[in-house]
Amino acid sequence: MFLNKIKSGASGILTYGITPPKSETTAERIAEIAEKTIARLIPLDIDALIVYDVQDESARTCEERPFPFLKAHDPFSFAAGYLQQLDLPKIIYRPAGKFSGEELSDWLEDLHRHDFYPVFVGVPAPDFPVKISLPEAYGIWNKYNYTSVMGAVTIPERHEVLKDEDQRILDKASCGVSYFISQCVFDVSYAKKVVEDLCRTCLEQQKTAPTIIFTLTACGSTKTLCFMEWLGIHIPASLKEELKLADNMLERSVNVCLDIAAELTAFCAERCVPFGFNIESVAIRKDEIEASIFMVNEIAEMLQKKGIRRMEPVLSDRND
Repeated sequence: MFLNKIKSGASGILTYGITPPKSETTAERIAEIAEKTIARLIPLDIDALIVYDVQDESARTCEERPFPFLKAHDPFSFAAGYLQQLDLPKIIYRPAGKFSGEELSDWLEDLHRHDFYPVFVGVPAPDFPVKISLPEAYGIWNKYNYTSVMGAVTIPERHEVLKDEDQRILDKASCGVSYFISQCVFDVSYAKKVVEDLCRTCLEQQKTAPTIIFTLTACGSTKTLCFMEWLGIHIPASLKEELKLADNMLERSVNVCLDIAAELTAFCAERCVPFGFNIESVAIRKDEIEASIFMVNEIAEMLQKKGIRRMEPVLSDRND
């Protein structure tokens, strides 16, 4: 179970990330999308499904957004109303600062009733009016500490600039956060530096490292590549050029992601940080979605071969 793996500090966790349908989508079409999503995910050996909260981050940067922003369906409503048949823990993103303490408390109660788990994220832009701080949100969640787990995000690119992501992680861990999901990793050196510094700081402060779940994303087009960079994902210049010149960008990006997964697995296995991987598709193209499913299966097999993850038994409905 996802809950037990996080609480026990087990490595090899695998999750899959999706975005809800757009808000103007009809109920009938949402049901169709959910049905296809469930069919894709049921065969996968994953521990949880992540449903993102899509926010308009246009005010974060002066650069033009490669894809127009379209408001999405509420992630909790989508998971609770349309994905019930998917017997997996659901992790729901939430920009806590957009809501009052009472609103957040009510939402957490609904979340807990469905056995879902929260990931609190910051507001979409620095000048966004904040109703409640992240520490206050963590305090509201604390009543569920014994029966749930709370997540947050970590950004390797931020550590490259500010050099303090290790302390940010531990500060949030002291507030009850027990797992962190990274921004998409395309520069493995950035991710490794976070792990290395986190282990050093944990040793210095005699603290236990929380779980880090590294996000990996396939990239099948130049426009998707531009969108990733717009989101703040660092792609080394040499890799960016390699992807642009590849005969099949999607296939090459998948191989890059699998190499990153293998490298991070070897790196983290020798250090103090429990780790896992989150696979997502930032685009809605069918080939990129299929590539993300392929990546889940390949990474699961890799982790199993290394003895870091074991295949969960498939339960039968028969009375044997």
